[in-house]
Amino acid sequence: MHGTITIVGLGSGGENQLTLGILKKLEQATHRYVRTVDHPAVADLSARGIEFVSFDSLYESYGRFEEVYEAIAKTLLSAAADHPGESIVYAVPGHPMVAERAVQLLRERAVQEGIELQLLGGESFLDQAFVRLGFDPIEGFQLLDASELTREHLRPRLHTIIGQVYDAFTASDVKLALMSVYPDEYPVTVGQALGVPGQERILTVPLHELDRLDVYGNLTLVYIPADSSESLRRRSFERLHEIVSILRGPGGCPWDQEQTHQSIRKNFIEETYEAIEAIDNDDPDNMKEEFGDVILQVLLHSQMEEENGAFDVYDVLAELNDKLIFRHPHVFGGEDARNAEEALKNWEQMKAEEKRRKGVEERQSVLDGIPKDLPALPRAYKLQKKASRVGFDWPDLSGVFDKIEEELAELRQAASDESPERQKDELGDLLFAVVNAARFIKADPEEALAGTNRKFRSRFEYIEQQLRIRGRTFDETGLVEMEEWWQEAKLTN
Repeated sequence: MHGTITIVGLGSGGENQLTLGILKKLEQATHRYVRTVDHPAVADLSARGIEFVSFDSLYESYGRFEEVYEAIAKTLLSAAADHPGESIVYAVPGHPMVAERAVQLLRERAVQEGIELQLLGGESFLDQAFVRLGFDPIEGFQLLDASELTREHLRPRLHTIIGQVYDAFTASDVKLALMSVYPDEYPVTVGQALGVPGQERILTVPLHELDRLDVYGNLTLVYIPADSSESLRRRSFERLHEIVSILRGPGGCPWDQEQTHQSIRKNFIEETYEAIEAIDNDDPDNMKEEFGDVILQVLLHSQMEEENGAFDVYDVLAELNDKLIFRHPHVFGGEDARNAEEALKNWEQMKAEEKRRKGVEERQSVLDGIPKDLPALPRAYKLQKKASRVGFDWPDLSGVFDKIEEELAELRQAASDESPERQKDELGDLLFAVVNAARFIKADPEEALAGTNRKFRSRFEYIEQQLRIRGRTFDETGLVEMEEWWQEAKLTN
């Protein structure tokens, strides 16, 4: 080894919280460094003649905390290498292993550079938090970093402490993350310098006021007590899984308990179409409800397989997460995609690679892979797209129009003197040719027809409205008059 660094914890307060061993180590050190002098113990030690080289200036020199911690680690490793026979001590607030990124960097790099690392623990700010805020961590507890806080981190059923809330700007970010889970008026507690006589402040305020306080600094934390109330749990995926499990389990709902994949298969289809209708109507309230119904179908089918021991809904999520990451190398890997077309190409390539790795047997036809129960219109669209990828396609739109006219003429002929079955065949050929036109103009035929259906309904309802205004029925109205109203309706829709 080419040197030694001893990392000591200064505890959460003044010198009275230092262990005797750490105090002796500081007195004997020839080189003392401290992450920040903004700590009660530093002032007390200074009165004893124990001085430090501070890294406070680095916080002003760099724009990101990670850069500060990198600079601290580099400085300390260099000092140890330059003074191999001397005692080098690095002091940090609280405990060296709690919320000290520079310590983690030193642990990762010291051995590689031939530096011996020693750690002497101090009282963490958590020790004072347990005492001053009055909760037992065995009930369930999480410590989160304010600078990296997201909704996914938050678990209301656990006691939660958010550390490193240095200023009002950080508090604002914390507030926004918490508001994604907790109500605006939810009480949260802010603790400053817990356990430090004359400096401690503990305030409980509504969540929306979190960033309006003046207590923030290096020793500030935010505390949210554990809460198992239904009002918070209702927004969690875990609660939904639990509810479905209860419905299917002993003492649950007799109807839910009797269902099988086949018995509710049609529900999946119906709920999907209802969700599509909400999208087409641009109705956010109805979307919210219908999307939930679709998710429920996924949960019910997954619960059935969980009961069989095959998989559960979390396996479904894991499969989906892996798929999304693997098929987006231009986002999560080293690939690039300049536009949507290249992104789709990446998706198809990775999809094929994924199946190869899983040992899925290669398809016998380029047309394989289209669900057999897909409605005929989108199925025709997908069949044509797959065929076009290998060059089986019209060169341009004019060829498609010629084909439509050919099929229309054949339908006219069949309608005049051929069998109903033959007429149906010719109608199918015409529809298939029209789908080709949709593909060439990059319009989804299902969406196009759905839009026309909506227009037809709206215009027909206008005719019904005119009849009601006049107190008449369809039997009392001729086609010419209805056509006039139809044309009026076209002016507005």
